[in-house]
Formats: sequence, C-alpha cells, structure tokens
Amino acid sequence: MRSILIVGAGRSSSALVRYLLEKSFDEKLKVIIADISVENAEKLVNDHQNSEVIELDIFNEEARRELVKKSDIVISMLPARFHLEIAKDCLEFKKNLVTASYISKELLAMNEEVKEKGLIFMNEIGLDPGIDHMSAMQVIDRIKGQGGKMILFESFTGGLVAPESDNNLWNYKFTWNPRNVVVAGQGGVAKFIQEGKYKYIPYHKLFRRTEFLSIEGYGKFEALANRDSLNYREIYGLQDALTLYRGTIRRVGYSRAWNIFVQLGMTDDSYVMEGSEQMTYREFTNSFLPYKPHDSVELKLRHYLKIDQDDVIWEKLLELDIFNSAKIVGIKDATPAQALQRILMDSWTLGKDDKDMIVMYHKFGFELNGVKKQIESNMVVIGEDQTYTAMAKTVGLPVAMATLDILNGKIKSPGVQLPITKEVYDPILAELQNYGIEFKEKEVPYLGYNPHNLGA
Repeated sequence: MRSILIVGAGRSSSALVRYLLEKSFDEKLKVIIADISVENAEKLVNDHQNSEVIELDIFNEEARRELVKKSDIVISMLPARFHLEIAKDCLEFKKNLVTASYISKELLAMNEEVKEKGLIFMNEIGLDPGIDHMSAMQVIDRIKGQGGKMILFESFTGGLVAPESDNNLWNYKFTWNPRNVVVAGQGGVAKFIQEGKYKYIPYHKLFRRTEFLSIEGYGKFEALANRDSLNYREIYGLQDALTLYRGTIRRVGYSRAWNIFVQLGMTDDSYVMEGSEQMTYREFTNSFLPYKPHDSVELKLRHYLKIDQDDVIWEKLLELDIFNSAKIVGIKDATPAQALQRILMDSWTLGKDDKDMIVMYHKFGFELNGVKKQIESNMVVIGEDQTYTAMAKTVGLPVAMATLDILNGKIKSPGVQLPITKEVYDPILAELQNYGIEFKEKEVPYLGYNPHNLGA
C-alpha cells in the first residue's frame, strides 16, 4: 500500500478524500488524514478500510515529522501560512508535496533544493488558483501552437450561491471563508492593463469599477478586479498582450451595495472597537455615522450616503438587519470587519439544504493569419450538498488528481511549481470532465476594448 498523508480536514477536503478512497483499491492507496479535529476527519472517511485518522497539532514537530517521514506523498490542506513547515519536512525526508495555495516567496526560495533532490512541490492546483491556470494555459498554448498571437486575456471566478438556493436580495451567501469575503481587495491596489494602458483601482473605488458578463443559462454577472493581474504576464507568457485583467464574479448589483460598507468603514480590519462584545447591530452601524441626536440611525445613513428610500440598496441593507437594537455583536475587541462578518453570517450562511455554485469565465483575444479573433470559455459547477460543495469539488479534485499523477510518475518535472504545463493540465482537465467540471467554449467576434465597461 502506498501512503498518502493529507494534513487538514477542512471543508475543501471532502471531495479530495472521497476521490482517493474510491481509487484506493485499484491504486493500492492508504489515505491518512491528520487533523487537530479527529471528529471532522472521521466524518470524511466513514470507517473506510483504506483510511486512517490521526489527531495532529501541526506545531507538534516530532509527531508531524514522523508522519511525513512515513508517507509516500504529502498533501497540505492547511491555511497557506502553515505550508512552509510541512514543506521543510518534505524536503528533509524527500517527499513530494501538493497544495492548493499560492506559492509563497519562502516556498519559492526552496526551488533549487527541491529540484536537486528530484522532488515535485505542486502548488496552486485547486480552483483559483488551479483550474483557472490549467484551463487558461490549455487554450493559450493551443492558440500559440497554431501560430496565433495573444493580444487579450481576461479571467474571472466566483464562489456564489446556486440559483435554486438564491433567496436574498444580495444574490449571495458565504460559500468559503467569510473573513476573506469581508476584507477582499484590501492591502493593495488592483493593477491591470487594458489596450496597452496600465490601470490602477484603489480599494475605496474597487466596488464601483465593474465589468459585466453573461453566461448562457445563468444570466448576467458583474466582475471586479483582483489585486495584481500583471503578475500573470510572465506566468502565462503574455508579455505582449495589450489587455490582461483578472477578477472576481458576483451577481449584478452586489458590488454597488457592498460599496456602502466600504465607504462607511465597516470593512476595516486595522483597529479594535471599544465595547464590541455588548454592542448591538444598531450601535455598530451608528458608530460610523455623524452625531445627530434628533435623527434616526436609518435617516442619518440615508442622508450620509445619499441613498433614496426606494433604492434597492436600502432594501438590501434592511434585509441584513443592521439596524436591529436587540441583536449583539458578541465579539470582544472586534475590528469593524469582524463585527460586520458576524452580522452578515446571520443572513448569508448556507442553510442545510442550500447548494453553492462556482462560475469561471475566460476571454481570449488573439490574432491569427492577420485576423483578430476571440474565444469565450466558461465553467459552471453546482454543489451536491453541504459536504460535497462545488467549492470542495473544484478545489479538492484537482489536488487529488495531481497527487495521484505524481505518485504514478505521470508528472515528472521537478521543482516548486504551478500547473501550467501540458503534462499536468491535459490529463487533469480531461478527467475533471468525468465529474461535471468542464468548460464550454465558443468563438465570438473580436470586441477588444469596450468603452461601455466601467473597468476601462
């Protein structure tokens, strides 16, 4: 039996574990899950005979190192900040490593040593990053292989609520880490290039600069820029592209309403609010408004941000219960962002029968034989239930497939890497189709720069 060590049994691990256990008899696999919560891990394996669950505190160096030493390959599903210690153990004991996280500077610094030992440290092999890399590079490499020249690439991904579970005015529920949603876009400026012009969007303007896109069968969406799209020029070989823009997908109207929280300062995570433990939702909202003792909190907010009473944004704010004088934030020394997250979780937590949805959209502009052409490609995945969510499937399945391909010697190139080569993306994208994760592609007239897009 070949031993696969999975460190971390969070929400994204369900599809990963199920896939490997389903393959375990034919592939002779022993799947070991190490997590600080044995209960979570045991739910995932359901007493499968080729599984083992081990309680592990990753800061227990001796126990962690012993598990890595005994394994044939290691998957880290921990938060990204914990990967480095696992990576050091893998390097010492000559074990291949797979993660779904962005490659950190510290991990990249290990590249030469990883190569010298003939190891593969595969990263960014989840959804975004992951499926986005593979699906984009497959088309880009095909275009270049035909002699085409890339001039435009746009890519957007969103974790949303499935249409059948979409029952609030925001058309949104938390399908991944709520904290990341609340603080999205902070700590930097969004950078991209359109028609050869560099563009920069500071955080306070981010949610009012959106593009629009439509996906057949699912309607219209909006997309807002991610932090630094320019990083992908070298990664994707798009140094000569005139447009390069990556972003996040939401339903139309979300960003305009979310901008209210940004302008009020409710998404700030840099300071602590006094008395937050006993603060009501209404007091939290009022703390960001001018002192006018004779006006209601509702009236002050509408006047302060010039929101008409019949504006749908006002209805969205009321739906979140932010003016409730009975509900308590209940978090000691909370930042505004933490308090806002607590309030949003009342309304945006997925119900037990709710399903999530992943949407990914690519646009490729290129010149071939003197003619400008454009390809649009999209993927939509609906979750099965609260365990095997669309997020868990699109993150966990590519991780599992890459792990097995490395173990079976199908992926050979050593180093600290991401999945942008044919030996990685071709077989994984083909296998993902068996699980309903596939792209619909069509060629459309080349549009290039669109002045009606607010991102321009």
